[in-house]
Amino acid sequence: MVLPGGLWLLAFFAVPLVLMASFSLMTGNVVDGFDQVLRWRNYTEGLELYGDKFVRSLWYGLLATVACLLLAYPAAAWIAFRAGRRKSVYLLLLLLPFFVSFVLRTVSWKFVLADNGIVLGTLKGWGVLPDGFHVLGTTFAVVAGLTYNFLPFMALPIYVALERLDPRMLEAARDLYASRAQTFLRVVLPLSLPGVFAGAIMTFVPASADYVNAEVLGGTENVMIGNIIWTEYFVNNDYPTASALSFTLMAILLAGVFLYARALGTEDVLEAARR
Repeated sequence: MVLPGGLWLLAFFAVPLVLMASFSLMTGNVVDGFDQVLRWRNYTEGLELYGDKFVRSLWYGLLATVACLLLAYPAAAWIAFRAGRRKSVYLLLLLLPFFVSFVLRTVSWKFVLADNGIVLGTLKGWGVLPDGFHVLGTTFAVVAGLTYNFLPFMALPIYVALERLDPRMLEAARDLYASRAQTFLRVVLPLSLPGVFAGAIMTFVPASADYVNAEVLGGTENVMIGNIIWTEYFVNNDYPTASALSFTLMAILLAGVFLYARALGTEDVLEAARR
């Protein structure tokens, strides 16, 4: 039964990954062809030229992950503990906007945040904001778009972890005269760490590698490494550089995930999940 899935991963993940790894060490162009010369310089040149883009992408991904956590945790907790029989309805409402295309949702933010759009234009008309105030082309716009687009990736794992909590444990905490803050810090939060752990990874990795939000909502000062990779692949046709940048980003993200797991304590998370 594992064979179909294994063949699928082999054909559409492992093989393309090996081909991309081979391209990352080549030199040449689409006119004269590419030659395999094991040019490791592609990796060092990519870091030298676009090191700031890597840092910016990781920073934006971290900001979006923290923002998603701050927004998703209260919402997931309310649905898990207070929604009652309507949990499915509220989960559907949370996911409903994401039945629309990722690109269309991002473009819609461009209209909402436009200088004379429905939000800023109205506030400027009321005199609340100065005429020169703008949001598009700023860090805030890109991070806000990332937060909006990846919010369910954080909310759903946290909801699953919270929904599995035994209500008797909360009752026991109250019987032992624990305040709401103590109950949250000593019971709810530790037992929900598996959801936080999964949600943070599922949010940080795609947010750091995203290029749509920076392209649509950002400006020349908000270019992320995903935009560079896209340009190298589809505009410059520089497949070796694009492949090397892709593998460098993959390595950085994997290292970040391992450090995050070590800092949080994977064994503690897994132990909480087993409970």
